[in-house]
Amino acid sequence: MRELPWRTPETTPWGVLVSEVMSQQTPVSRVAPSWVAWMEKWPTPADLAAATKGEVLRMWSKLGYPRRALRLHECATTIVERHNGQVPRNIDDLLALPGVGDYTARAVAAFAFGMRTPVVDINVRRVLRRYVQGTFLPGTHKRADLDAVEKLLDDDPASAAETSVALMELGALVCKTTPLCEQCPLVANCAWVLAGKPEPAAHEIAAAKRRVQKFEGTDRQVRGKLLDVLRAAESPVEQSILDAVWPDAAQRSRALFSLLDDGLAEQNDQGLFQLPT
Repeated sequence: MRELPWRTPETTPWGVLVSEVMSQQTPVSRVAPSWVAWMEKWPTPADLAAATKGEVLRMWSKLGYPRRALRLHECATTIVERHNGQVPRNIDDLLALPGVGDYTARAVAAFAFGMRTPVVDINVRRVLRRYVQGTFLPGTHKRADLDAVEKLLDDDPASAAETSVALMELGALVCKTTPLCEQCPLVANCAWVLAGKPEPAAHEIAAAKRRVQKFEGTDRQVRGKLLDVLRAAESPVEQSILDAVWPDAAQRSRALFSLLDDGLAEQNDQGLFQLPT
């Protein structure tokens, strides 16, 4: 099992929530040091709610998808305003928080509060597909996955939460994209192994490749470069400073407009650009 800083008895529900939001579409190896620094600076929802958006975006740094940072800031504010500064334990209340989807709500309920609820990420889906359903690729999330994973959980809530962690770790460390079947404790009963390890169909492989998002040369990359300039600046910057980060003027303009539209950057009355205040 991976030794992650948020998997300690001292971690608060807020710490679990932050770890789950940070880990969305980001490898946990990159998340771990950022999570430690974040929790030292803002150990409670009230601490984060009191911060400015610019501070939050600077602290988010290179974690990617920076709108998550603003949503987490909104989430903290909502927790303070609606829940007296305490992360709610009810799944419906968690789902009502900004930036919290079905997976995150269930993960917090299970890992922070020990509730019996299925937690299904791509790692768990790989285990489900191979061990139970006998197919190789994880595919996309389906509502039926929740029911299928719930059948694997113990009735005891604490044991069910431990099983959820175990399934996630199994998918992350053993039942990987290239599975290490010889290390798997479930191999004797794995439906995919018992079926002779059938290869996925050509259309399934093609669909999986389409879902892989490229980064080099995309608007996402340009947005990141523009944000890097704003994060590093001690004062608002001129358009010419931003123009220097990317040669394609049309793409650069499109990326900058999207940052302004998403509330990740602001243009002041002097026409200079800065992080949101």
